[in-house]
Amino acid sequence: MATPLRLVVGLGNPGRGYVATRHNAGAWFVERLAQRIPAEFRAQSRFHSLVSATEPRLALPQTFMNRSGLAVAALTRFYRLSPGEILVAHDELDLKPGSVKLKHGGGFAGHNGLKDIATTLGTGDFWRLRIGIGHPRDGALSEQEVADYVLRPPPEAERLAMEDAIARALAVWPRIASGETERAMHELHTRPQTDVPDNPASDRPASA
Repeated sequence: MATPLRLVVGLGNPGRGYVATRHNAGAWFVERLAQRIPAEFRAQSRFHSLVSATEPRLALPQTFMNRSGLAVAALTRFYRLSPGEILVAHDELDLKPGSVKLKHGGGFAGHNGLKDIATTLGTGDFWRLRIGIGHPRDGALSEQEVADYVLRPPPEAERLAMEDAIARALAVWPRIASGETERAMHELHTRPQTDVPDNPASDRPASA
């Protein structure tokens, strides 16, 4: 039997200076999803998050990325959630901008937000929506440190590709929400991705 989702978490860092950065791609998805449902967020200090009153609940942790587990664990305990009822949307270095994948469980590929959630929950067996941001080694930014790369806004071509990937994920959202994950994955993974030019504009500095 399909297990419907009860919580969707969008990972990112809080504060205006991080809103447009690659590391906030998961938060971008949840914000767009809230517009689609529609749902409103309210600050909930006990959950360290902005949380919707909808079902499934949408959450934007207000902790920094490496403390994401604090928010997810608080929500999980209060609402008595199982890991299979949770979807975490996050940025993915191992996928190019324009790519988006849905998966259950697995490793963390160095993603501190995912690692902290798995540590606090005691398991990594939750759903993940992986939104590609590319890796600095794959292009003209090969000398750039990963930590610096993820904390900068993508150039316009990459941002538009990421927005397109999010739109494709939203198109299969009803299936994801209802637990029809196999069908959602088939539809999502077989749709063509947006191509990014081989030599996109260089990074611009992160917002202050």
